[in-house]
Amino acid sequence: MNQRRDTYRAALRREPNTTPPPRQPPVTHLDLRYVRVTIELDPALAREVTRWAGPPVSALLRVGAAVLRPLGGTA
Repeated sequence: MNQRRDTYRAALRREPNTTPPPRQPPVTHLDLRYVRVTIELDPALAREVTRWAGPPVSALLRVGAAVLRPLGGTA
């Protein structure tokens, strides 16, 4: 019983679990003689591009499949 109580009290004294810090966006440095450029990409960029480009691309794929289906049957 004492061991369980001590374990419980030790758990209460521990610091709470901290969440890991957010991931830093990838940064690319380009240093030339007269020009210095830093490019920082937003981690949400891939999500935004997928959300923006997804519906048109899937529509093109459906149209392409509908066009190729009759052509495949004639061969």
